[in-house]
Amino acid sequence: MDQEMKKRRTLSLIALVALVLGAGLTARLQSAGKAPQKAQAASKAPRKAAAARQPATLALVNGRIWTGNPAQPWAQAVAIRDEKIIAVGTNAQIAAASGLLTQRVDLKGGFAMPGFNDAHIHFGGGALRLSQLDLNDANSLEEIQSRLKKYAEENPGAPWLLGYGWQYSWIPGGLPTRQDIDRVVSDRPVYLTAYDGHTGWANTKALAAGNVSALSKFAGIGEVVLDADRVPTGILKEGAQGLVRAKIPQPTREERRDALRRALQLAASLGITSIQNAGGDRSDVELYHDLLERNQLTLRVSVAISVGPKTTQQDIARIAALAREFSGPRLRVGAIKMMMDGVIETHTAAMLEPYSDRPESRGSSPWTQEQANNVVAWADKAGLQVMIHAIGDRAVRMALDAFEHAQKENGKKDSRFRIEHIETLAAADIPRFAQLGVLASMEPIHADPATIDVWAKAAGPERTQRAFAWRQLEKAGARLVFSSDWPSCISVSPFRGVHNAVNRQTTDGKPPGGWIPEQRVNLETTLAAYTRAGAYAAFEEQIKGTIEPGKLADIIVLSADPFKMRPGELHTLRALKTIFNGNVLYEVAP
Repeated sequence: MDQEMKKRRTLSLIALVALVLGAGLTARLQSAGKAPQKAQAASKAPRKAAAARQPATLALVNGRIWTGNPAQPWAQAVAIRDEKIIAVGTNAQIAAASGLLTQRVDLKGGFAMPGFNDAHIHFGGGALRLSQLDLNDANSLEEIQSRLKKYAEENPGAPWLLGYGWQYSWIPGGLPTRQDIDRVVSDRPVYLTAYDGHTGWANTKALAAGNVSALSKFAGIGEVVLDADRVPTGILKEGAQGLVRAKIPQPTREERRDALRRALQLAASLGITSIQNAGGDRSDVELYHDLLERNQLTLRVSVAISVGPKTTQQDIARIAALAREFSGPRLRVGAIKMMMDGVIETHTAAMLEPYSDRPESRGSSPWTQEQANNVVAWADKAGLQVMIHAIGDRAVRMALDAFEHAQKENGKKDSRFRIEHIETLAAADIPRFAQLGVLASMEPIHADPATIDVWAKAAGPERTQRAFAWRQLEKAGARLVFSSDWPSCISVSPFRGVHNAVNRQTTDGKPPGGWIPEQRVNLETTLAAYTRAGAYAAFEEQIKGTIEPGKLADIIVLSADPFKMRPGELHTLRALKTIFNGNVLYEVAP
């Protein structure tokens, strides 16, 4: 009985103490002010200190590392913990940040740099084309026909034959015909897209599938090219391509996802760790999100949503909501993409003066200036970045005018407006890029001299002197951002792009001295345009783009030091190792 009484007293005492302590805790949690937050912050301080003492998970040592950071451009070693860089410096400094379990990679004097950021790419489209007929190096009509014949024989059950990559300069007269395909494949539809993506070449079966005629209607600018009898030749420019494309069997979601996986492997092999998808819709974003959820998205992806001249404020509001939904370091939506014109080779780019080889035409834009002004101002007000495809000098001016209008409407702020491609522009518009803070987003690979014969003939000698004017824009204070525009290019390789930016020559050194060599830029400018400028263009310069403590560990190791090799050999560079998010994603023997 005494023991029972003692037990009850003990339990009562415990309950009383618990009640008092609980009341005190409740009072503290309910008290006014920020005491609980301060208490939480104080409790986190020891954890942060402990984390700071944790050793690196990966260390790169004995290297020649171009950091891209102007304050510390070179280093010998880098320490990485999990997904972030924690130290950059000498071997000794990195040894101090390492531990027994640190994975140590000896670069043996090798060259490393930040991963490439392809700031204008159509990744999903490029992914699908990996399984199509590649004509990028076919070089002649006869070679195209030979490859197509072989491809048809290898794919007897394919209902359509699709290919890409042919160039205007390979074809006598610049444009082929449906009969050129019919001679080798006439039993099923064939559709071959030009290397720039702006022109399609169909055989007779494909034209019939699309019910293409002289009376066909289509959205936007473009042309169904007709012969002397007003019969379609097989060439479809710009929006007219939709007549046939709409009849091509579409890939399933799983097929698109599989294609993306293959493209991700390709990107890793080229040292590309970030991309900016220049145009798409919600379905594209959700496809990337599927891969992210499966932990298979081995790229940092920023997506711009495509809009047209009929875009409304409600459309912009929906895109802004999508941007709020997807805003992470691996996948984000942050921009809209507008197409102001076409391309110079097919006279669909909007020019201030007539084409040299077609004096009756200046090209055209699907946008009026008022439409462009409205959509840009709405997007800017909603917090969305604006990217505008503008190739001709009139399209570039329209884009600059729209950006200037938005600044007058909304006030000048950190909008980071972008003009994409800028293949030619008026001299008077060059200083406006710096004045308005507009980014010059360009593709060095588009200026490969092997592809410019038809371009130069259409543009004429005066405009050609300002063709792909990287150096003029740089000297005028514009910020250059470089990319590939894949698959609308001859190569997605950033090494080919670097080669062309520095040399403006083909890979076999033509023409001697370079094509319009005064527009070349130096190697450091080029690498910065492919790395930190790309991060800046995506509003992500605080987390990536350079090798600095606190930034994401996206680093590549190259086969040679570009600063020590002959400029004409830059195209031979390869990625030996691609580190993404602190993990070795791709690796190959030297």
